[in-house]
Amino acid sequence: MTDETPAVRASDAEREQTVTRLRDATGEGRLSLEEFAQRADHAFAAKTSDDLAELTSDLPGVATVDAPAGRSAKRFTVSIFGGMDRKGRWRSAANHWVISIFGGSDLDFRDASIEGAESKVHVFDLFGGTDLYVPEGVDVDFSGFGLFGGSAEHGRDVPPRAGAPTLRVRAFSLFGGTDLWRVPVDAKGRRKELRHAAREAERDR
Repeated sequence: MTDETPAVRASDAEREQTVTRLRDATGEGRLSLEEFAQRADHAFAAKTSDDLAELTSDLPGVATVDAPAGRSAKRFTVSIFGGMDRKGRWRSAANHWVISIFGGSDLDFRDASIEGAESKVHVFDLFGGTDLYVPEGVDVDFSGFGLFGGSAEHGRDVPPRAGAPTLRVRAFSLFGGTDLWRVPVDAKGRRKELRHAAREAERDR
């Protein structure tokens, strides 16, 4: 005989509550977008309450950071006759402007966190180009307008998880271009490898 208490099966409501906490933690800067995507996948596959508790064991029980009332944080990535990279741990503001003029910008959102549940990314390319890398499973609303230029999405358009943070990307290109790369969460390597992984995932969907 054993005195062990049997594991309690997780409910759909508990799974959704866990994903909501993960999203809030991403808005607080505690989790990156890729970490959110990975943990959210595990949350929806969790069978017991203990499995869910493990996903938030390193997080405070409740959200601890509130956005300042009446303010919308803005941040800029500017590349003029040169290049600008954002990668690793960095924080995207509620409104992030990317300006590439006779230059190029690379923004890797996989290890980034966003302020709040939504971030708007405004891209302007003039004789330049911008590449954005996002992990699959994050809600991305992407649209663009090109005049002697263009914008394109690459990779699988995986349905976002309920409660996922949202990136709204608006791109305007004049003699330039913006590319959005949806990268599988297990992809590693440099930009070339990430683009290859996105193309392979798109081909296999």
